[in-house]
Amino acid sequence: MRALRILLIVVVILGGIFVIVDRVAVNLAESEAADRLKATENLASTPDVSIKGFPFLTQVADGTLDQVQVGIEGYEADAGDGAEKIRIGDLRADMRGVDFSSDFSSAVADSATGTATVAYDELLKRAKAEPTQVAPGVTAEVVGLSDGGNGKIKVAVEATVLGNKLPEPVSVLSSVTVVDGDTVRVQADALPAFGGVELAEARVRRITDFQQKIDGLPGGIRLDKVEADENGVDIKVKGSDVRLVG
Repeated sequence: MRALRILLIVVVILGGIFVIVDRVAVNLAESEAADRLKATENLASTPDVSIKGFPFLTQVADGTLDQVQVGIEGYEADAGDGAEKIRIGDLRADMRGVDFSSDFSSAVADSATGTATVAYDELLKRAKAEPTQVAPGVTAEVVGLSDGGNGKIKVAVEATVLGNKLPEPVSVLSSVTVVDGDTVRVQADALPAFGGVELAEARVRRITDFQQKIDGLPGGIRLDKVEADENGVDIKVKGSDVRLVG
């Protein structure tokens, strides 16, 4: 009995030591991965990297991590056409099946899903924000974007008719969709009327409709779905063979 009790104590102690070593190892790996990702993506701040699954050391022995979660604040994405980069306030990615090299210089995930948020003021930069003629004597410009409810964007358009600015901006509910995996498109559901003046649809849509390219996301992940929310546009992202580092 005494020998059995001693054996159990030894097993418990060794198990505790293994857990401690495992957790220290995963913390070191997360820190190293975060530093490498920062350098690879030329980030302004160090991202959050969380390696899931236990034990970590057996995953290392297999050369594949079950799940790695990455969080990046203030990512600067390519806006296309030489335009100023667009800032993504919060980018989160959940990567599965991450294979890494023996020296940890590269890591590639089988698949990745995640979310990103673009504030309305960032998206507004791509709208037609200067007065544009939409009919003889009528000019209009987009002056604001906000949550329109039910996944729609409310586009505020300010108009001047025959030299007189309308007292209030005209609001238009617009649908927001993803095009080609790298572009957010905003398109009015119905056209506004300015002071009772009949306008050609094509001219009005030059103001109300616009699109914003969001490209060059980490590891080659792409836009999947999008909808308007209270604080901006929420985007779902996805990818396969996503390169985490290297």
